[in-house]
Amino acid sequence: QVQLVESGGGLVQPGGSLRLSCAASGFTFNIYPMSWYRQAPGNERELVAYISSSGLVTKYVDSVKGRFTISRDNAKKTMYLQMNSPKPEDTAVYYCNVKRSDVNYWGQGTQVSVSS
Repeated sequence: QVQLVESGGGLVQPGGSLRLSCAASGFTFNIYPMSWYRQAPGNERELVAYISSSGLVTKYVDSVKGRFTISRDNAKKTMYLQMNSPKPEDTAVYYCNVKRSDVNYWGQGTQVSVSS
């Protein structure tokens, strides 16, 4: 079965850096695009970044462009989100996502808190 396990969250100061990881199993990782989403308290879950199956195409929500970088290592079946210069408004639970046969799969999420 599909499993997505996020890690790397925590408390980070504004202007610092943090790298999230998503370890995938149970499906052929290298043929599926992947995404990072986030959800802050009281808000809907929003798409943060997208990466194609090859890693050659990436897309970002405007609020993180130039600060966050999505990447993947198909050999390790792992996706990453490098968060540079985070802001307090980036505080949220971050989820990795894969859509397979019209079904969305989610990890359990990892909390990121940006505060001084």
